Amino acid sequence: MFDFSTYTSQIVCITPDSKAYTYKELSAKANDLSGYLESHSLVFLMCSNTIGSLVGYVAFLQANCVSLLLNKETDPHLLDNLLQTYRPDYLWIPEKDLFLYPEWQFCVSIAGYSLLKNLDSSQIKMPSELALLLTTSGSTGSPKLVRLSKKNLISNAKSIATYLNITNEEKPITSLPMYYSFGLSVINSHLITGATILLTDFSYIQKEFWDFAVENNCTSFSGVPFTYEILKKIKFWNKEIPTLRTLTQAGGKLDNSLLEYFVTNARQRNIRFYLMYGQTEATARMSYLPPESALEKLGSIGIAIPNGRFELRNDSGDMITEPDTVGELVYWGENVCLGYAESREDLLRGDDNNGVLYTGDLAYFDKGGFYYIAGRKKRFLKLFGNRISLDYTENLLKSISPECVCVGTDNKMIIYTTEQNKMEEIILFLANTTKLNKTAFEVRYIDKIPRSDAGKILYSELPVV
Repeated sequence: MFDFSTYTSQIVCITPDSKAYTYKELSAKANDLSGYLESHSLVFLMCSNTIGSLVGYVAFLQANCVSLLLNKETDPHLLDNLLQTYRPDYLWIPEKDLFLYPEWQFCVSIAGYSLLKNLDSSQIKMPSELALLLTTSGSTGSPKLVRLSKKNLISNAKSIATYLNITNEEKPITSLPMYYSFGLSVINSHLITGATILLTDFSYIQKEFWDFAVENNCTSFSGVPFTYEILKKIKFWNKEIPTLRTLTQAGGKLDNSLLEYFVTNARQRNIRFYLMYGQTEATARMSYLPPESALEKLGSIGIAIPNGRFELRNDSGDMITEPDTVGELVYWGENVCLGYAESREDLLRGDDNNGVLYTGDLAYFDKGGFYYIAGRKKRFLKLFGNRISLDYTENLLKSISPECVCVGTDNKMIIYTTEQNKMEEIILFLANTTKLNKTAFEVRYIDKIPRSDAGKILYSELPVV
């Protein structure tokens, strides 16, 4: 999939132990691994932001194998469920975990990772169109997967590289997990341009992460809303990263006041701040907000990425042509996934979507053609006959309790907060704001908001009864 022939001598990645690898060296390691693989096989890749994980990812694409990207720390019960459901032919795991799989046949170890073969695999060959599998956003406890093709991956990577103006002089740092579509899109969009990836498993809350970024002239940083909440708390703008020139945010709506704070500070330092919108089902990105419009169009997801387009559909399925009219956001593009899978047999399915994705998000566009998300189609309640957006309510409540999330049924909205002393204030605020009786709301205390490794709220883990 990747053609590294035009920049073989370029550095592909630098690791925290100060090792630098060229594209030629990455290709050589990937080729070595490919020699142990049967094409059109299914591989589970236990990801980390390391050279071994990157070698496996590139090798499996080169060998026309299909890989499922998973966190190397995946819960054992979940992993066992996935193994039984999909029956992979190979595992690519950190060497230190070899003892966990005594029944698998050892093949080879490269760059700190080991390839294991399943002697009891189903022997069902994967279709040539299928290249990659990712867990759906917020469903890491489910066997439901998104099926992606090489065309999906390349198309989205090229579009991202175009609007971000990524060249081989860029040095992004891996602030997100590789198995998360946003984190993977950072890797893909830089691999296709011959850039140098600062490859680290350190967290952005660790001093070592920022030391590594500074020492190696980091040029860009990416994060989800929760990332930027933390960056403000740790006084990000006090850090001296003279080579930093791009910040990107996706993975959910960033609070407008926080967005304004980061955009304003970025402009003062001549740093571009890109707000972006996407879903795993679209490989990663569907839209971006140009930095020059970030304050003028505050809260907008921007415009469709190059080679993509949006439409809005009403409840009858008709296209909406008038601005400021809410409907379901529909995306068209080559980066739209093939569909879902919930079993090994589902992996044999063809293209169920044909380049069209009904996002499940409600949105509208303004007179300038910029799009705004109004909420999730399924994240609305009807309280006492009034349609209430859970996402909009969460944003309202951030002024009272930043760590606050909303779920519920049409009978009652349930608000979880980590601040026990704010519970009564939240009830009064919502009653006054919505003009609904206080009985429509229930506030519950929770020690910690459940989040994925990428920082996204796991609503499915919050009880609604």
